[in-house]
Amino acid sequence: MNVLLFTADDMNADTPGCYGGPAAATPAIDGLAAQGVRFRRAHVTVAICQPSRSVMLTGRYPHRNGAEGFGPIRDDVPVLTDLLHAAGFRCGILGKVRHLEPVARFGWDLLVDQPQLGQGRDPRRYAAEAARFFADSRRAGRPWFLMCNAHDPHRPFAGSDDERLHFRADLASIPDPSYTFAAGEWAPPGFLPDLPDVRTEIAQYLSSSRRADDVVGAVLDELSRAGAADDTLVLFLSDNGMSFPFAKSNCYLHSTRTPLIVRWPGRAPAGAVDDEHYVGGVDLLPTICEAVGITAPAGLDGRSFLPLLRGARDPSRDHVVTVFHETVHGRRYEMRALQDRGGGYIWNAWSDGEQAYLADNMTGLTWRAMTAAGGHDPGLAARCAFYLHREPEELYDFETDPDALHNRVADPAAAGELDAKRSRLRAWMRGTGDPLAEAYAAHLARAGAPRPAREDEGVRG
Repeated sequence: MNVLLFTADDMNADTPGCYGGPAAATPAIDGLAAQGVRFRRAHVTVAICQPSRSVMLTGRYPHRNGAEGFGPIRDDVPVLTDLLHAAGFRCGILGKVRHLEPVARFGWDLLVDQPQLGQGRDPRRYAAEAARFFADSRRAGRPWFLMCNAHDPHRPFAGSDDERLHFRADLASIPDPSYTFAAGEWAPPGFLPDLPDVRTEIAQYLSSSRRADDVVGAVLDELSRAGAADDTLVLFLSDNGMSFPFAKSNCYLHSTRTPLIVRWPGRAPAGAVDDEHYVGGVDLLPTICEAVGITAPAGLDGRSFLPLLRGARDPSRDHVVTVFHETVHGRRYEMRALQDRGGGYIWNAWSDGEQAYLADNMTGLTWRAMTAAGGHDPGLAARCAFYLHREPEELYDFETDPDALHNRVADPAAAGELDAKRSRLRAWMRGTGDPLAEAYAAHLARAGAPRPAREDEGVRG
């Protein structure tokens, strides 16, 4: 059994057509979904590139693997390639190589990074490198694991001025997407205002998403040509939400929900949808271990969701805990969140009314358009001010308000739900050794929150 793990970079969960997005954005991903299981309540653990990927390949939360930001995984933490190499697997990575550190620790048998892949945006180069890896593994008579990481739809977006400025002389090495969206062809998501520049940037983002889909399609074609499709577990997900305000680098629904698709020929049903269970990025390592028949290491925070692929039900998978620590530039904005079918609760440890939020999701056209329009739109001005400073706690009904437009923390009708989520998050923080557990307990005491009856309630996350 081989394993092919695809990641898209900054693709929102609702971007693929099979998740409600435009069909023109993701024909290859949609085709993969038709052949596998699509999870609708999957979340990455942290909504930023390197920490998210470090969770995937360690099965541990950031504060337990050492990679809270753009730094290395601790030496004492086992990584997936350690386990696979010990079982005789060849391991390869295409793109985003430096987003798993230390690089040498992973012992990649094939390592091809951004410059050799058309800045991580050329499907033909991904396909050629994947074909070489498949052939070399076949000649060696060994199973393989390939992590194929598209750099799209990460900023700078296709066709944007930022793309031309960022890549300059290297721009010629980047092909156009196989489909280019026009401004206004697809409306902005509900958490963003419908402004002309926002529509332009959404079109550029969707065009970049199509190019990520081109990578997926090209590599899947090579997998079929190699005759290995029936012997390969294929997983696809995004490392976090889209790089726009109220998505990436936060703890909102659109920050961490990911389009997780799993194709397992002969073992998992084709075209199935799991709309019930919460699974997370922290669960990938133990799932892959179980699928290939190796023992997962002790001390993991995640657990295999393989039984779900076989149709099992697991009532304990009724929520997910997500976190945020720091931006790509090292600014700390500590956040913790708990999401379940009832909604989402966020604790912003950094929010003090003075400190202002700043992250890469505020570059480009959209944030500038929002702040400019806020000059004559008091409602939009208030939303921009909220994004900059937040409140210590946020509570949303994500079933009716998925775009997190109405904070219910002060709503008396939501008091019971607020206390329940506070209690469950507090227990998770204590149970996982979160360094901010005592700070959170102190916050709850100041807020007058009741102490939980059981300190271990909801520890799993």
